[in-house]
Formats: sequence, structure tokens, C-alpha cells
Amino acid sequence: MKNSLLALFVLFTATCSYAQEQTYSFTLEEAIDFALENNYSAINADRDLLDAKKQKWETIATGLPQINGAVSYQNQLKQPVSLLPGELAGQEPGTFIPIVFGQPQTASATATLKQQIFDGSYLVGIQAAKTFIAYSGNYKEKTELEVRTAVVEAYGNVLLSQESVAILEKNKANLEKNLFETQKLFENGLGDEESVEQLQITLSSIDNQLKNSLRLQTITLQMLNLIMGLDIDAPTKLNETLSDLAQEQIRLNLLEEDLVIDNNIDFKIVTNLNQQRELELKLQKSLALPTLNAFVNYGSTSYSDKFNFFSNDTDWFDSSVLGLDLHIPIFSSLGRSAKTARAKIALEKARTQLSETEQNIRLQHQTAKSNYLFSIEQYNTASENLALAERIEKKNEIKYAEGLASSFELRQAQTQLYSAQQEYLQSMVEVINKKTALETVLNSKL
Repeated sequence: MKNSLLALFVLFTATCSYAQEQTYSFTLEEAIDFALENNYSAINADRDLLDAKKQKWETIATGLPQINGAVSYQNQLKQPVSLLPGELAGQEPGTFIPIVFGQPQTASATATLKQQIFDGSYLVGIQAAKTFIAYSGNYKEKTELEVRTAVVEAYGNVLLSQESVAILEKNKANLEKNLFETQKLFENGLGDEESVEQLQITLSSIDNQLKNSLRLQTITLQMLNLIMGLDIDAPTKLNETLSDLAQEQIRLNLLEEDLVIDNNIDFKIVTNLNQQRELELKLQKSLALPTLNAFVNYGSTSYSDKFNFFSNDTDWFDSSVLGLDLHIPIFSSLGRSAKTARAKIALEKARTQLSETEQNIRLQHQTAKSNYLFSIEQYNTASENLALAERIEKKNEIKYAEGLASSFELRQAQTQLYSAQQEYLQSMVEVINKKTALETVLNSKL
């Protein structure tokens, strides 16, 4: 028995340890797909769409038959007294006889069926519910695009921080080697102190940048985890390099893709707004129409001097009513006219906003194309500049070792190299982000 319990404990501990140490691994596309399922905003957008569908049925149900029941019990502790003329009992005129009518306790049960026959606002409400579902669907789509953009940026930032750490560690190692050799030369009287100090300045700067990059590496990974809906400290591994990812994002044919304005999510949402304003105008007009409702009820009532309504000997008296309710708006002191006029103004404003949005989207498309093309050009230039800076730094390092270049010239070459490295890394991130921005305007997928 003890051995069985021990085995179960070991198995449970191993399972918990495995769960705690589970490592997530993603390509960019896998990270996007995972985030669309687990991102907090994406989850709530799904719930909003489901809520809109339930709201549509809620609206439809108001025009369907409604059945309500009511049960009532009354016990008149002091029954009201009525006065009858004394003449009815042979008394003198002007006298009255006090009398109590009925029994003190009453119980009743009633069921009422109501059916809406005509209500203009109900028809508009059905249309509005459908429009709201469309809006919720478009909002969900917009949320997915925003999540996709956030994942791409966060994924690129993680790769950027990782590449920065690797480059800075390499630069630091080279500087430490140069500083060690220069320090030995100075100690042996073959170098000057300024050369040592120049290298110390450069090394201190690189060391600070490395420490900051290490901190950023942790923060950017936590940000990516948060966007994907993971615990921020979950161990996550990225399966792509920044260079490979940047190369994949260079698709010049995307610049030739035509903008289909109806596919743009912002245009869809503003179109929804126009539809809503049109329905609001219809609603105000429908309020001037009559409404007609039908009802039928059936009930039973019992009277007694004591509470015996559940007895088989108790008498119950049935009743039933069938009727129609017709409500006709006649005069509202021009209140309805004012509301209708305001609805027309709101519709005109929405149409103006639609035109403005269309022009803004066309401008965004042109801007996104220009930015994307510029990022590709910057990437190519940064790649060439990095190769040049590496050759210049290498030459100056050789010249410095041979005494043909000063420490100041070497530091300039190193600083130029470090700037070129960071510009190259940043240019790759820009290619990735600018392509995503263009795809968002076009509403195309990776």
C-alpha cells in the first residue's frame, strides 16, 4: 500500500514538473494563430459576437407570443362595509343598513396570452439586430487584425533584442581582447595610456548597452507572451531568425495589389454606422404609426371565510377575456418631428464620415506602400553599409595593431560599426512591421 502511494506521489510530482517546465515554440505564423485563439481581447471579441446573436433573438422574441401567469391571495382582515338604503328592509326613508359583501379570503389564478400584431418599431428593431451582428463581426475582425499586428511587432522585437545581445556580446569579447593586448603593450612601454583609455571608454559603453539589451530581451518576451494569452513568465522559444523573417517579408508584388475599399475593416465599420443611422431614422418614422396588440386570458377565482383553497370541496369560478389594444399617436407637439429631423442630421453626418473615411483609407494605402518600399530600400542600404563598416573596422584594427592608426581612429571605426549593426537590425524590424501595416490596410493575410 505504501509503495502504491509512493508511486502515485512520484507520478503526480513528475506530471506537475512537466507542466511547469513546458516550453512553447512558435514560428511567426504559429504565434499569430495561437494569439487569435488565446489573446484576451480576441476572446472577448468572440463573446461580443455571441452576445450580439443572443440580442437578436431577444429582439425577435418581443414580437412572438408571450404568456404570463399570476397567482393572487387576499385576506381582508377588516372587510369594507357598504350602506344600503333602509327602505329596502322596510325602514324609514333616510336610514341606512350596514352590510358586508362577499367573503374575507380570495384566491385567484390567471394566465394571459399576448401577441403583437403590428408595431413598426419592432420591424426596425429586427433589422437593427442584424446590423449589430454585422458590426460585432467586423469588430471581431478588427480585433484580430490588431492582435496580428501586435504579435508581429512583439515577435520582431524579441528577435531584435536577441540579435542585439548576440552582437553586443561578440563586440564586447573583441574589445576585451583588444584592451588586454593594449594594456600589456602599455605595461611593457610599447604603447600609450590614451589607447588604453579609449578602449576602456568604448568597452564601458558596449557593456551598458549589453546589460540594457539583456533586460529588454526579458521584457520583450514577456510582452509577446502577454499578447498571445500566455503567462508572461512562460518559457517561449522563437523558431525564426530576424534575417530569415525579414527576407520572407520582402514581397514586391504586394505593392501592385489594388486596394479594395470594401475589404478595409475601418470602411466596413463606418458602413455599419451608416446602416445604424438609417435604421434610427426609420425608427423615428415608425413611431408615428399605430400599434396593435391582441390578448386573451383565462382565470379562476375562489372565495372563502377561511383558507381552504386546496380543498376538493372549494368552488372555483372561471373567467376569460379576449381583446385588442390599438394605440394611435395623434399629436406630440412636434416632438416626433424634431426627433425625426435629428435622425436625418445624424444620417447626413454619418454619410460625410463615410466619404472622409474612404479618402483617409486611400491615403493610408499610399502611405503604407511608400513606407514599405522605403523600409526595403533602407534594409538593402543598411546591409551594404554594415559590410562596409565591418571592412573599415577590420582595416583600422590591423592598422592599429601595426601602429599605423591611432586609438581615436580605431574607436571611430568601431563606433561606426556598432551604429551600422543596430541600423541593420532595426531595418529588418521595419520591413516586417511596414509589410504588416500595408496588409492591414488591404486586409490581406500573411
